[in-house]
Amino acid sequence: MSPSTLLNLLGFLNLILAGTMVFPLLVNWVYGEPHARGFLFSIAVTALSGLLLVLAFKRSPGDLTHRDGFAIVAFGWISAAFFGALPYLFTGAFDSLVDACFESASGFTTTGSTVMADIEKNPHGILFWRALTQWLGGMGIILLSMAILPFLGVGGMQLYKAEVPGPTADKLRPRIATTARILWEVYLLFSVAEVGVLLLGGMDLFDALCHTFTTMATGGFSPKNESIEFYRSPFIEYAITFFMFLAGANFSLHYLALKGNPRVFWRDPEFRFYGGVVLASTALISFNLWAHLPGDFLQSFRLALFQVVSIQTTTGYATADFEKWPAFSQYLLLGLMFVGGCAGSTGGAIKCVRFLVLVKQGANELYQLVHPHAVAPVKLGAKVVSRDTLNGIQGLFFLYIGIFILASLAVSLLGSDMITAISAVAATLGNVGPGLGAVGPMDNFAHLPDASKWVLTACMIFGRLEIYTVLIILFPEFWRK
Repeated sequence: MSPSTLLNLLGFLNLILAGTMVFPLLVNWVYGEPHARGFLFSIAVTALSGLLLVLAFKRSPGDLTHRDGFAIVAFGWISAAFFGALPYLFTGAFDSLVDACFESASGFTTTGSTVMADIEKNPHGILFWRALTQWLGGMGIILLSMAILPFLGVGGMQLYKAEVPGPTADKLRPRIATTARILWEVYLLFSVAEVGVLLLGGMDLFDALCHTFTTMATGGFSPKNESIEFYRSPFIEYAITFFMFLAGANFSLHYLALKGNPRVFWRDPEFRFYGGVVLASTALISFNLWAHLPGDFLQSFRLALFQVVSIQTTTGYATADFEKWPAFSQYLLLGLMFVGGCAGSTGGAIKCVRFLVLVKQGANELYQLVHPHAVAPVKLGAKVVSRDTLNGIQGLFFLYIGIFILASLAVSLLGSDMITAISAVAATLGNVGPGLGAVGPMDNFAHLPDASKWVLTACMIFGRLEIYTVLIILFPEFWRK
């Protein structure tokens, strides 16, 4: 592990981050709002810190090691969350560091939990920055740097493995920079398409951009207090549902489908599982709402479909206050917070492929109890899941549940009731956004104690980087040669 290389590359990431802050400054200028100085200060501090790190520390020769990759990704996200908080502080959107860091981390990790009590009173520049952080975090700042800065001359595979969600990191092209660029091109293509669709649905350009940024990132930061419910538009709801579903699928499949092979979706066992969970959950909640709430079945279906896709993809938008739904529907949504989208998507949580592998492994264990001499490997489609991958999935599942329990205990110890504590941790660790209780879809996290906000901020980063990447840098052995 080379501290010099780590600090040098963190400097480059800060320079990229400073460049992205120009966009909310331009929005601020377009709307004639008096917050330009706050954005200029943020750009200056972030760029200067990056420049100093680049000039003061030199990269070690040779490719990055596994440990270099883990350290750069983990500290890169922590750095982004800290420096991304500066616009909130310098423009006066927040008075406290904890609130600014919470909102920034929620943005970059695409969580969508907020400490803004009144979102719409904030200037357009801040709301745009809030949405842009999610769009950048959705595909990953590290992937962005790999796509546009190949001249760095360091091996990118270790960054890619540490950054891309999922049990494995498959390259679409031999060169990692090319793979990263392909993923970003698909991401950008879908983003442009969604802006166009939302404009057709009656949104103005600003709202269309903000909702596109936060849909494709499965982030859920809406510039409206009522989220998507503000528009009372079935067209907008179905359009956003469609793009959330796309964002929750593996972007490698999207690329292959765009290249002329749409059958890859049906052939992919994880995608079939993902679609099956969405359909089954939507059906169950639709009938549950129809049986207990006023309205026809079509209305119940629309509400259920939107909320199921929003929660499972970990986007976190809302078209209804689902805290008022029957208990069955609420607990099913809480369960979906743990499932998440597909590996290689912008979604969070444990991921469908891991649940699918664990289910198959459980079935194999039962089969071998009946047939103790049988050889029954776990398969995904025609591929046998390796023992290393199985061990990694089991380990992550155990760590995920362990962190969930410990963080829930910590938040409850700090004063939250059981439902609020459990759902707040599930929502932040899974990068979902809203929870239940005092942090429901029509509430926010502003009222929580500062200590709870720090715990939940850590949960967001742990969840976004899938536990291992952050946890490993806490071990003293990691830093020994």
